[in-house]
Amino acid sequence: MKYPEFFDTIETIKMQDDLSNFLGTFEYGLFEFSYLDVVKAAGHSCPTVAGAYIMTLVALKELYKDKLPKRGEIFVSFKEDGVSGVSGVISNVITQITGATQNNGFKGLNGNFERYGLMKFNDNISSSVKFQRLDNRNYVELIYDPSSIESDPLIPTLMQKMMQGIATPKEKETFGKLWQQRVENIFDNIDKVIKII
Repeated sequence: MKYPEFFDTIETIKMQDDLSNFLGTFEYGLFEFSYLDVVKAAGHSCPTVAGAYIMTLVALKELYKDKLPKRGEIFVSFKEDGVSGVSGVISNVITQITGATQNNGFKGLNGNFERYGLMKFNDNISSSVKFQRLDNRNYVELIYDPSSIESDPLIPTLMQKMMQGIATPKEKETFGKLWQQRVENIFDNIDKVIKII
């Protein structure tokens, strides 16, 4: 499987999951997600998928500091509904990492390890997304805005050609490289695209 090399340079998200430990899936329930993992699940890499990963990475660092985040013990809220804009794509990535779902997640075992009911849309927040720990109720809100990271001026022209089915193989290759270059630039400028409020 061949993919852009920068995927392997992105910081991973380390987690601890009591359900995973209970079921003997990972020793002590310890595991980590990489950007490549979420790209596989999403089926593509773009500024939206990158933003969802970055928001989760930053939020969990802020909430847990030097401790491991607890998968399944994080409530996630969105200002938008689940079908507007890119909120659905973002929520899918966040669900993959945190386990939080609105109403279609794991129902738990004997009242433990529940994952459903941990995500809310149309919430009264002023940010892009809010992450809240269930144990101490601490929360962090973030705004993701990659507009300051400019894309190559060739991208719109190449995209139009591809959508019209008239792009040459070389143009298709160039488009993909330029698209992923912008994603890489977003990861290289996390402090510019993320605001914690």
